[in-house]
Amino acid sequence: MQRLLLAVVLSVVAGHALAADMPMPAPSPPPMYVPFAPVYNWTGFYIGLNGGAAFGQSNWTDSNPALFPATGNFPVNGFLFGGTLGGNYQMGAFVAGIEADGDWAGVNGTTFNTSCGGVGCETNSNWLATVRGRAGYAWDRVLFYGTAGGAFANVQPAAGALPFSSSTQAGWTAGAGVEWAFWNDWSVKLEYDYYGFGTRGVTFIDNVSGTVGPLDIKQNIQIVKLGVNLHIFSGPGWPVGWW
Repeated sequence: MQRLLLAVVLSVVAGHALAADMPMPAPSPPPMYVPFAPVYNWTGFYIGLNGGAAFGQSNWTDSNPALFPATGNFPVNGFLFGGTLGGNYQMGAFVAGIEADGDWAGVNGTTFNTSCGGVGCETNSNWLATVRGRAGYAWDRVLFYGTAGGAFANVQPAAGALPFSSSTQAGWTAGAGVEWAFWNDWSVKLEYDYYGFGTRGVTFIDNVSGTVGPLDIKQNIQIVKLGVNLHIFSGPGWPVGWW
């Protein structure tokens, strides 16, 4: 029995001595520093809804103010609501894409000042549409972006009791916004856009008083809108969702 205990003690002592003689393992290298490693992937297509408030100015001028005095500027304002269709492609933190929207709009303004001949000048638009490029920087689930492209609207002027003269007018738009992917395939955005439409010549014809014009009518609109998007198809790396 004493020999057995002695053998056990000697084996333990020998094991400790052998462990003490072994070299210490090399320390693990520190983790590599990555300045930005995106988690959420914005690549893919989306559809959505948007709505907001519009405000701006309409400018009327007459080349013959003796017949119909120039009005100068008067304000227009209203609301809009419609749909959105777009797509993104993400490269690192950079996101580029294209977006189109079409909105019903109730944007109008009227002036009855003496420079409008006292009869009332009105400008109305009941739809707006855009096709724009987008480019921005993604901070994981938050995307900061700028946008610019073409804009279209029906600008409808009317003078006094004369009927509206309706015409689709092309222009340009530019703006900026922020979008947040708050849950799975859903995101919400807040955006500001400026719309500029060129000058349009209008001549009103009244069977009683005769021809009024030609008038040069120009309009600009600023819009602040809120939108929600559903990302229906996504590229590799999309975190969670349908696909």
